[in-house]
Amino acid sequence: MFADVQAFVKFLEEKNQLVRITEAVTSDLEITEIADRVMKAGGPALLFENVTGKDFPVVIGLMGTRQRMAWALGVDDLEDIPNRLRKLLDIKLGGGILGLASNLPKLKELANLPPRRVKSAPVQEVIWRGDAVDLSKIPVLNCWPQDGGPFVTLPLVITNDPETGEFNMGMYRMQVMSKNTTGMHWQRHKTGARHLEKAKKLGKRLEVAVAIGGDPALIYAATAPIPPVPGINEYSLTGFLRHKRQDVVKGVTVSLEVPADAEFILEGYIDPNEPWVVEGPFGDHTGFYTLEDQYPLFHVTAVTMRKNAIYPATIVGRPPMEDAYLIETTERIFLVPAQLILPEIFDYHLPPCGIAHNLVNVTIKKQYPGHAYKVANGMFGLGQAMFTKVAVVCDAGGVPPQDNLEFWRQALKNCVPGRDTVFTKGPTDVLDHSSRSFSYGSKLIIDGTQKSWEEGDSSAWQAAPPRADHELPQLEGIVNQSQAGGGIWFVSVAKTRGGLGLEIGRELAVSSAASGIRLIALLDELTDSSDPEDAFWTLLNNIDPERDGAIVSGPTGPVLVLDGTRKIAAEGFTRAWPDKIVMDKKTVVLVDEKWPRYGIPGPQLESPTGHKPTLEAGTVLSPLPAVGEAAAGG
Repeated sequence: MFADVQAFVKFLEEKNQLVRITEAVTSDLEITEIADRVMKAGGPALLFENVTGKDFPVVIGLMGTRQRMAWALGVDDLEDIPNRLRKLLDIKLGGGILGLASNLPKLKELANLPPRRVKSAPVQEVIWRGDAVDLSKIPVLNCWPQDGGPFVTLPLVITNDPETGEFNMGMYRMQVMSKNTTGMHWQRHKTGARHLEKAKKLGKRLEVAVAIGGDPALIYAATAPIPPVPGINEYSLTGFLRHKRQDVVKGVTVSLEVPADAEFILEGYIDPNEPWVVEGPFGDHTGFYTLEDQYPLFHVTAVTMRKNAIYPATIVGRPPMEDAYLIETTERIFLVPAQLILPEIFDYHLPPCGIAHNLVNVTIKKQYPGHAYKVANGMFGLGQAMFTKVAVVCDAGGVPPQDNLEFWRQALKNCVPGRDTVFTKGPTDVLDHSSRSFSYGSKLIIDGTQKSWEEGDSSAWQAAPPRADHELPQLEGIVNQSQAGGGIWFVSVAKTRGGLGLEIGRELAVSSAASGIRLIALLDELTDSSDPEDAFWTLLNNIDPERDGAIVSGPTGPVLVLDGTRKIAAEGFTRAWPDKIVMDKKTVVLVDEKWPRYGIPGPQLESPTGHKPTLEAGTVLSPLPAVGEAAAGG
């Protein structure tokens, strides 16, 4: 068990899962580039002991593998947690709503370990108040080249409901605006935003405290979609995971209770009547930049900390990143509650390429016609799963949902596009840049289950084998393409005019090369079509499925065409289109040159993004260089 980040650092070091880097580094891009290389290689956590111009070391990647994530929660395997929940609730699948109701009393165990109040705490050993507050001394990372500034990326933001006093903790990024102010990225669906709105109606400021560090399980809990059940919150979830109560202490300038074992606490307030400030851009977990927008301003009245504090951070960007393991943890923990409501669910997975809200793969124990649609629509109504864009449903006992490419291949064996696909509408994540309007768009259900006679003909269909670019039609605008096998055709397109993506897709769908194809995915010119996960990531980010989809009659049956190219004004798309995240050439070269001095074991790692071309946001270009060829200016 780990009361704090420093205990977890020591544990990881003993397990040879942490490397100390004594070479001087900068918190402006360099740490990101190093960490991105190590993260995508499955490497160790990194402790940067010498951050230029800053007073504290930085640790990053603490939960950057499935094993480290499990250790952070005090288990050897993430599956230990849902297994414990099943025993706690004595689940008998098949009860539906009645089954859920019968288990509600047992859920009280989750609230049996509330936080324990203490009078003194390690996190208050050093206190900055008033004019002494200076956030520039803390090594807050400037992560990506287009970021609007440095961002706190692992903040545990604490507020109380101004009316009920109900506690909430959430993880909302915070852009440092000055030595004593930050932005507060409270999206419209978040609890913190509701607390601020209530404070405005009551005509008072909203007290806010931000913990950085603490029990690794608490850091995870701040990201979890906890249901609105009285007495169950981030502290009680951590208590359940840890089998012990969390120590909390009252703030020095706010009445809020904060984690006693954190590394830093930022205390202060938000004035709901104060004008909001421009925040962003930010290289987000989508792998694209979130563009500038207006958010509330957080005023820091005090910073408290340990005497030898460590600043924990994470980076987000093109998957897979550390947040993939936080997402997987939520997926594993909330499988059991999902089964209480939808007991036919056997398993599900949120693949990294789907960045949590773009894709869910589900296996079910099918019992009747249309069962796949019942489950998919039910999942769209489960908490934050309401943001899901694409749901793919297959039978239990076949390909596991964790094997994303094979899962899609399995689904397409049993899915006749048009007959076994359904478009619907609903809320989308506010970070979805491709939806028809802000936070609202369409969804796609793919029924990949074996069909009963009521659902239609299930005659044999032969999928096309894998084929490379040179074996396929070379239409104008195509940059690269590949048939991934299993009926999937990925095509990267340099869009020079409106409608070109679907136009190319339709033309390919009726060609002889579409024999044995059920999905044609058009992608932007920066996508490597031979890399299925890169292709799925781009596709899922860039579609509003109903708007960007078409069913075309191909040589061996219907073909689902999805246009995952950039959307432009000529197509009626009026929102700004963000860039994909790419590290700048200067930083890539710097890290290449310094790599031997970092002391990271193993061979020198290449930049995951630094040699790919980039685009100006919203521009429409002639065909670009082939993927992998550097664009001018890096």
